[in-house]
Amino acid sequence: MPRRGGGASRRDSPRETCVLPRALLRSLGVDAVLRYRGRTITRPDVEFVRDVITAQPQLSRRALSFAVCTAWQWQQPNGQPCDGVCRGLLLALHRAGHLVLPPARWRTAKPWRPRTGAPVVRVDTSSLTASLHALRPLEIRQVRRTPDEGLFNSLLAQYHYLGYQQPVGAHLKYLVWAAGRPVACVAWGSAPRHLGPRDRCIGWSTAARRRNVRFIAYNSRFLILPWVTVPHLASHLLGRVAARVSADWQRLYGHPIYFLETFIDPARFRGTCYRAANWRVLGRTTGRGHNARTMRPTQPIKEVLGYPLVPDFRMRLTRTTP
Repeated sequence: MPRRGGGASRRDSPRETCVLPRALLRSLGVDAVLRYRGRTITRPDVEFVRDVITAQPQLSRRALSFAVCTAWQWQQPNGQPCDGVCRGLLLALHRAGHLVLPPARWRTAKPWRPRTGAPVVRVDTSSLTASLHALRPLEIRQVRRTPDEGLFNSLLAQYHYLGYQQPVGAHLKYLVWAAGRPVACVAWGSAPRHLGPRDRCIGWSTAARRRNVRFIAYNSRFLILPWVTVPHLASHLLGRVAARVSADWQRLYGHPIYFLETFIDPARFRGTCYRAANWRVLGRTTGRGHNARTMRPTQPIKEVLGYPLVPDFRMRLTRTTP
């Protein structure tokens, strides 16, 4: 039974922001000036923002962001404006010299510091060997935004071979307890926008992928703590947690999940527990990553596995209309 798995970094996802080279600008056939979060920003877009700033110079940067979100119908699935993303875009345009933002009205009193590692939380590390039946009952807690989140972070930082990194975007964290002791950690995050084996399995168009990738969750970390030896525990937990991910995601982020995915490093793991939990092998990554400048692999090639949560996942994920 693998002790640690499901833990590739999201290196196959594309770079979020880039200034487009001239050759690509010409190939697009539009007056593109910037690529941000999958959206091509054109000169008319920039002119529109400039006009808003000129017409309403009293607007704060936040108010300007809301005005742009409203005009462009840039909304999250829960109906809220994409304020954070829009402010990032406006700042990128400002820094690239395409427009001049209003002066910032508020600055944090705390200087920026690099994020430090998760604080160490000590737990009982004595050997725990039992059958799955004897270990029950198992308590599975979603600890995101709870007092136990620090313990979850600490366990991954200490015992997962990839360590702990604070996720970006929507994510869930599950801590599994038995007899008052933590025995496992399972983390989920938003899926990378591009992943060849998954995209071919679903068969969606570019428009459908952009609209529906939010309905996929990525198993970023899976850890059975190293002092725990319980046959079949890993596959049992994968099944138990998969059954509740969608409802918990709906509760925190306002929409369900239809498909799960993960990466396995075949040089380290066989992925036996995933296969035993009925996950499907979809293929392998290219190993090039999103910053690759060559066709040769520059990173470990990972095996991609998927698990549908609904029978009609393809129909739901390939839709381009509500």
